[in-house]
Amino acid sequence: MASTSRTRTGRGRGRGRGSGSSSLPPPPSTLPLIIEEFFIVVYEDPLVKKELPKKFADYLDGKEPAKVYLRAADCGPRLWTVEVLFDGQGRMYLDKGWEKFAIAHGVDFGWFVHFKYEGDDVLIVKVFDGTMCRRYYYSDDEDTDDESDDDVKPCIHPL
Repeated sequence: MASTSRTRTGRGRGRGRGSGSSSLPPPPSTLPLIIEEFFIVVYEDPLVKKELPKKFADYLDGKEPAKVYLRAADCGPRLWTVEVLFDGQGRMYLDKGWEKFAIAHGVDFGWFVHFKYEGDDVLIVKVFDGTMCRRYYYSDDEDTDDESDDDVKPCIHPL
């Protein structure tokens, strides 16, 4: 009886053999909890205060800011000052100032708003419309201080 041998070349799909050391990342329970990016879905009136994820509020526990500064990711250096409300039950809301930001960026029902915490109470914001596509904006506003303006200077969507 003749024996046949199979020769494999290349990288296999198996577990492999080797030194026994694993290149797998540590289990999630050993990783530090860093909540720096999150999103909200606008299910209700886009102009009223918006609740941020509880995990983000928990992350800020002990250093709750009275206000945050929103900057659209692609709309120049302008910072939008938004007051923050904590309800005493671990929930955090974007309050006064959110309406101006939402109007200027045309935020509407069913849209996703992505936030990235940059530290120093600054959140970088990307807006995705109802088609789940990101909206890009530009601004010809050189002024980076929104508190001196009573009117809303919109960021312009080029499409």
